[in-house]
Amino acid sequence: MPIVNRIAEFAEDMKAWRRHLHQNPELGFECHETAAFVMERLQEFGISEIHSGIAQSGLVALIHGRAPGPVIGLRADMDALPIEEATGAAYASQVPGKMHACGHDGHTTMLLGAARYLAETRNFAGTVALIFQPAEENGGGGEVMVQEGIIERFGIETVYALHCEPGAPAGQLSTTPGPIMAAVDTFEVHITGQGGHGAMPHLAVDAIPAAVSITQAFQTIVSRNHNAVEDLVVSVTQIHAGTIDNVINDSAFVGGTVRSFARPVQDMVERRMGEICAGHAAAFGVDVTCTYTRGYPATINSPDQSAFASQVAEEVCGTSLLETDRTREMGAEDFSYLLEKRPGCYLFLGQGEGAAWHNAAFDFNDEVSPVGASFFARLVEHAQPLEQ
Repeated sequence: MPIVNRIAEFAEDMKAWRRHLHQNPELGFECHETAAFVMERLQEFGISEIHSGIAQSGLVALIHGRAPGPVIGLRADMDALPIEEATGAAYASQVPGKMHACGHDGHTTMLLGAARYLAETRNFAGTVALIFQPAEENGGGGEVMVQEGIIERFGIETVYALHCEPGAPAGQLSTTPGPIMAAVDTFEVHITGQGGHGAMPHLAVDAIPAAVSITQAFQTIVSRNHNAVEDLVVSVTQIHAGTIDNVINDSAFVGGTVRSFARPVQDMVERRMGEICAGHAAAFGVDVTCTYTRGYPATINSPDQSAFASQVAEEVCGTSLLETDRTREMGAEDFSYLLEKRPGCYLFLGQGEGAAWHNAAFDFNDEVSPVGASFFARLVEHAQPLEQ
């Protein structure tokens, strides 16, 4: 892989940074120690313009090139997951019940590696805005940073991000124009009947049959209300009801997730869930409330920026490890909020065989860190070149 020679020279430093971050995971918006570590490294690189405390523990650092020009944003997420680690690694998490099980320690490291190189060379015009974001896994830190004005405050014109991908060939860079990650919504259905003795159902109003029927009816939204050639997932992931075998319970709960790529599809699902719940309330003689909550929007890559990022990726990883029309994922990503504000591209970086995301045995592959850092560095140099 033709990674940047200078970045290859400090690959061991990157490994040390990543393993330190892995040992010290933080959740959600509480990434203060992680941010402090990042700031220390940035200051060591000679980067002096660092803005901290954004979205509580996020920060944006600016590297200015050798000539005037636009501002390009590069983003890395910093937060971990509430999982007890089971890797057995010598550098395993030192915090019980928390671990980096999605590679955010690696994402932060790759952006730090690019920052070191770009701060040393400054072989570009304009400015690079390094965005270190908390709360990607839960809380929408990307949305909060956007709401707190980082796009306008720093004049960011385009945005890019990388995410590791276990199971894909190590060093492979892949993306696609248009939707690449789904919108994620959630629903909660509360059903209220009237309790009674299990031997006398005629004197009660059982909430459980209504819950079961609503669960089945929700599946028809995909099979009968939606165009089959478009992607949509409706998953009931929770049903709670009852406490003992001889009591008819007076309430039940149904909850789950919806994944889609277009707002009209979200509108349709929300409408149909409301109609189904209203109909079941009448049919079963129960009270039903349905709450539909919209979460992260779909992550949609801009065509021009996707084509450009793919060209840069080919230079870094080679034609054999480049994928420019990958299948879009039903998972979600809050980088979507930045892409709603500015054109850009989200890519995946293969890290070879290993446990999947959000698995207690997951670990980031340090060998691919120089690839990701090189991609970020070349992206800046090609996007904002100095005049010859």
